[in-house]
Amino acid sequence: MTRQSDGGPAYRRILLKLSGEALMGAGGYGVDRPTVERIALEIKSVVDAGVQLGIVVGGGNIFRGMMGTASGMDRAQADYMGMLATIMNAIALQDILEHVGVPARVQSALRVEQVVEPYVRRRAIRHLERGRVVIFAAGTGNPFFTTDTAASLRGAEIGADIMLKATQADGVYDRDPRKHKDAKRYDVVSYDEVLEKRLAVMDATAVALCRDNNLPVRVFSIHRPGSLLNVVLGESEGTLMNSGA
Repeated sequence: MTRQSDGGPAYRRILLKLSGEALMGAGGYGVDRPTVERIALEIKSVVDAGVQLGIVVGGGNIFRGMMGTASGMDRAQADYMGMLATIMNAIALQDILEHVGVPARVQSALRVEQVVEPYVRRRAIRHLERGRVVIFAAGTGNPFFTTDTAASLRGAEIGADIMLKATQADGVYDRDPRKHKDAKRYDVVSYDEVLEKRLAVMDATAVALCRDNNLPVRVFSIHRPGSLLNVVLGESEGTLMNSGA
């Protein structure tokens, strides 16, 4: 779907990937409510524009599987703990979205039906068609896969027009901009270039999934006010990853 001449949304359905770190604000742990409220209002502006929105949320603000592995924990066990952290974040985000007037549902790849729905693709699509935001939690439900891979998978499954990866940085760079002042930011980069140069965008499995399903990815900063709506309206925020054709 291309940008509308009347300034309307450029996409019908999007998959937004939110890191757990984006929810903790300036703190070092947990969920910072003012920060999440600001993000929720950004999401509301997108929903009000008539766009169907799915969200995959990470859990790094509570627990990251690789951290547990580094401390000697079994990788699979650590990854399951990370999945549980994403469920906590998803419930928090749902609560705040509903507080600002956005109907939302949480679907989990792990079955915890007392608190959230199980992930069912067709049900998720029905929610989206009825104007509800669907928050996908617990990654893919399997250890050894990142939430970026889960976002690529869910984006393909729901038929998203684009995956939006909201990060701390304002795009994709050839080197870490925090360490190298002369780092170059890409406006557009291909899937293959990301894989060949090992650019720090997403893990290789996630990039390959997007490439194989022709799912473009826009990487942008979630901390710039209005950036999410700008992307949805077709503005050139951050970096676009696509086939490069």
